[in-house]
Amino acid sequence: SMVSTQSTGAAEREEVRLDREAKANGNYYVPAEAKLAFVIRLRGVNNIPPKPRKIMKLMRLRQINNGVFVKLNKSSREMLRIAEPFITFGYPNLKTVRELIYKRGFGKINGQRVAINDNSVIEEALGKYGITSMEDLIHEIFTVGPHFKQANNFLWHFKLSCVKGGLRKINNHFVEGGDFGNRERFINNMVRKMN
Repeated sequence: SMVSTQSTGAAEREEVRLDREAKANGNYYVPAEAKLAFVIRLRGVNNIPPKPRKIMKLMRLRQINNGVFVKLNKSSREMLRIAEPFITFGYPNLKTVRELIYKRGFGKINGQRVAINDNSVIEEALGKYGITSMEDLIHEIFTVGPHFKQANNFLWHFKLSCVKGGLRKINNHFVEGGDFGNRERFINNMVRKMN
């Protein structure tokens, strides 16, 4: 049903647009600045300028449909801005973080990709930071806790499925009816379609 996806897309865009307009006019309760982003690479390897390519490599987004958590700060926001035409990102909610880690989560142990189907793997890698279970790991990522960096480095990048029904317009920004850029909390809808 193309019709329904079209209309939800339009509604989401309108909501983002109105949010931004309200913020610009200063009559808007701005929630505490988001600390966590989930970033997905939308493009293959061809024709990507060196700077965005380097940033995606740094973020471990080496292939299309790879996803990673990123702690938002001044420098990471700047990096996202430069790589923006080749990625989409937004602010994941707890449900999204939990579903990603349970369904697609792999750990990295000695450079190997390891299934995290039991807590002992997590405890072995992150126990010294007080992270000993799936729920601890999810909590550390979602809250961008004091050991976010170690927890996020332990997580292998997420390999997501292609979006069911395809992307809309890969050359346009999300707010203009396309796919790339910051989709704020609508990243949650996108991850659902790819997980």
